[in-house]
Amino acid sequence: MARNIQSLERAAAVLRLLAGGERRLGLSDIAGALGLAKGTAHGILRTLQLEGFVEQDPASGRYQLGAELLRLGNSYLDVHELRARALPWTDDLARSSGEAVYLGVLHQQGVLIVHHVFRPDDSRQVLEIGAMQPLHSTALGKVLAAYDPVAHAELGDAERSSLTPSTVTDLAELEKVFDLIRARGWGSDVEETWEGVAGIAAPVHDRRRMPVGAVGITGAVERVCASGEPRAELVAAVRDCARAVARDLGGNRF
Repeated sequence: MARNIQSLERAAAVLRLLAGGERRLGLSDIAGALGLAKGTAHGILRTLQLEGFVEQDPASGRYQLGAELLRLGNSYLDVHELRARALPWTDDLARSSGEAVYLGVLHQQGVLIVHHVFRPDDSRQVLEIGAMQPLHSTALGKVLAAYDPVAHAELGDAERSSLTPSTVTDLAELEKVFDLIRARGWGSDVEETWEGVAGIAAPVHDRRRMPVGAVGITGAVERVCASGEPRAELVAAVRDCARAVARDLGGNRF
């Protein structure tokens, strides 16, 4: 049986102590409560502080939970709220477009599919919830990279493979694509990830006008596109869906 990593257990204990005790605790308080040497406790606190999980008050020297934990917690809640709010609207989009609908969020330099509505026909399909898609080539990924600064930064470090002859991998060229996405309010993928397949996506913003995900459709290029460009009626349907989800999340009615 694999053994637990002691340093991680101690770090978790520090975080739980700060979360459950007084608002701020001193080094001696933390070390005493957890039965740690002051040097050990200080090393753990220093590491957590560098990662943003703990903050130290300059005046008193006491420690409290940091903003990074709040961001991670909000991210977890946002994903679940996003999926719950999107359920009826993504169902409607699948019915109106006749295509498969995907809801994605940024995760580990890619797009994590958190909801998938099958194409409303009798064809055999595979549920792709939990699947990862690339940032640089999919409509969902490009929309996230265009609107979310964190996704944009992740793209620079991510592997950008040429998946088809149409895949754009050069960062300078991708920046032009992102400019166009922001100007239009939607993005597309025409055989850039899978040959014969096209996608359209739009960003979903929360009540703070922050991009929390992207929603889009994917289907055969001959159905999604006309003369090589995404069909206007499908673009409108995807954008309407994104707006509806944003309104349910408390975003502005635009």
